[in-house]
Amino acid sequence: MNYIYRMIKRALSIDDQLELMKRRGLVIGDDNIAKDVLSVIGYYRLGFYLFPFEKSYPDLNRRTHVYKPGSNFIEAVKLYYFDLELRTMLLKYISSVEVYFRAVVTYEGSMMYRFDPVWFVNPLCVTKGFISDFDRIVYNGAFRKNPTIKRHHKKYKHDVYAPAWKTIELMTLGGNVILYNSLLDMSLKQKIAEKFGVRYIEIFENYIELVRILRNTCAHGSVLFDFKPFKRIKKGPAGLDNPSEYMNLYGCIKVVRYLLFHVSEVRDYEMAVELQSILDKYNTYPQIADILRRCSGFPADIFKEGRRVSGWSGKRKT
Repeated sequence: MNYIYRMIKRALSIDDQLELMKRRGLVIGDDNIAKDVLSVIGYYRLGFYLFPFEKSYPDLNRRTHVYKPGSNFIEAVKLYYFDLELRTMLLKYISSVEVYFRAVVTYEGSMMYRFDPVWFVNPLCVTKGFISDFDRIVYNGAFRKNPTIKRHHKKYKHDVYAPAWKTIELMTLGGNVILYNSLLDMSLKQKIAEKFGVRYIEIFENYIELVRILRNTCAHGSVLFDFKPFKRIKKGPAGLDNPSEYMNLYGCIKVVRYLLFHVSEVRDYEMAVELQSILDKYNTYPQIADILRRCSGFPADIFKEGRRVSGWSGKRKT
């Protein structure tokens, strides 16, 4: 037991944290400001934003923790705040995609299966696996405590489930993605995909799963600037050009914007404006500009890319 304790790193005071960063070659500037930042953000969380300033980045296995010459504490803090602003912005626009996706699944499914208001647990409509897991994953104790669901079951005591327009509305984005993937009728799945300008079901499944993962990444405050999708983005209508875009943040944002454009062209334009404003703000810091180019894949001008990707030229890809 004592051996195990000796192997675990000891906690460092803020003063010790500061001295360690200095020894590793980081330019601190004002010590008092740095101490305030460390007390607010925390040494461990800030470490994710210090990592790209290290000589060994992005190699995690042989990480030396030695910083490149001229690496600056304040620029790492700025990178942290870039992430914060980008997460806030993305959540707002992903919400528009999420709401529309939920509405389309509810409406198109309910119109196809008018004979059954709880078609989402009908083995003629969805896979048996989805149904067998439904009570545990979706319609569990916490879900039943939702005021809308409680009122429904109080009024309709014999209903096992609330109808689709209530249940699906209250399901998470992840739950709705699983429901879509579990639909048995391919024509229904294609109709939903085409609402977002996507012709092929497998591409839409890839796109909407990416949106789910990106949404959760933002909601949970995870690192965003070097975000990599769990699965390679499929080649499709979102206009990904460079090979790196299939596995970097900018490629993911292209997918979000493509889907958002089919929800609202105005919202897509607003997202482009906000994204360009954030990039303009942080690209004034040379080291951050280099990191965003290398790690995130952002171009200098989102508007030029956006017009071509979203179809503002009048030719929409499907």
